[in-house]
Amino acid sequence: MSATSHRPPLAAFAFAAVALLAAVAWWRLDTAAELVFTERRPVGVMGTTCTLGAVTPARDAARAAEALAAAEGVLRRIEAAMSTWIDASEISRLNAAAAGVAVPLSRDTRAVLAHARRFHELTGGAFDVTCRPLLELWRRAAEQGIPPTPEAIATARAASSWELFALGEEGATKGAASARVDLGGIAKGYAADEALRVLRARGLAGGLVEIGGDLAVFGDGPDGGPWSIAVRDPRRAGVWGTIALREGAVCTSGNYARFVEIAGERHSHIVDPRDGRPADRAASITVVAPDATSADAWATALAVLGPEGLARLPADGSVQALLVGLGDDGLLRAAATPALPNLLRPGDPGLTRLLAGEAIPAGG
Repeated sequence: MSATSHRPPLAAFAFAAVALLAAVAWWRLDTAAELVFTERRPVGVMGTTCTLGAVTPARDAARAAEALAAAEGVLRRIEAAMSTWIDASEISRLNAAAAGVAVPLSRDTRAVLAHARRFHELTGGAFDVTCRPLLELWRRAAEQGIPPTPEAIATARAASSWELFALGEEGATKGAASARVDLGGIAKGYAADEALRVLRARGLAGGLVEIGGDLAVFGDGPDGGPWSIAVRDPRRAGVWGTIALREGAVCTSGNYARFVEIAGERHSHIVDPRDGRPADRAASITVVAPDATSADAWATALAVLGPEGLARLPADGSVQALLVGLGDDGLLRAAATPALPNLLRPGDPGLTRLLAGEAIPAGG
């Protein structure tokens, strides 16, 4: 499952407030602890915004800079392997391969495909990276301003599925040339996890990786406490609330910032692989999970499944989620897992009312 484009003009799904508010690369926080926050903002990573952050004692400034450079290297490596916008990438070569041809794949790409297949099973098919022909169909429809016909949707749905892919120890083989994948709904999360692993291995006091709304952290935030992660208000520019984390990931997705408009109607950038149509059930989805790979995949799947999808989340409560949807009556309503309100501190009265079970006007 994926967005219809890897190159949005701006990614505004979620952001680390502290990272985005830092005005300088070095910030002395506490003279006694001598902690500093170092950030790095690589340009053009996976076609979206990116922030890397490290918290270290002041004496370890050089180690922090080296760690952030190494983390960026991981992101570039994964993008080079998995981007469909790069003709020479492993995924582009797999998509272009003929039926029956074994395509060698790196450990990273094999791992992401294995994760994607597992989430396909967990979500009852709502998360499906093999639906690239559908994404291409709706992308063309947006360019032409004409909705695809039911016949075209049916053809695109039949062109690719997990049944047409065989994953092996060294790569993958397709059962039909038309089968194609798009990892846009999971690759950023996986990349964030791998980059964070590099930061953790360097012995930092804390670290942060944010890629276009997929965010993972560990350890101390810049003020020595938990990382404060802001969740955007889907109605307007602004922040609804914050989530405090010392360990884990947050992914916020929705159609408030990325959408396609066809024949005067706005549609989600996420496509439901089951019926081949845009998934318009939620205006905003926020997922908190132990890792960004899971948060990324579940945010996409819940955009398709809607509130009913909350029942599919792990029974151990390791993944929490908030869905905000816009009804035909113009009112916003929320559905959330039981522990989510304990993690999210509302900063807007509208969110407080939604969490209490009220419906509120979309513009109010």
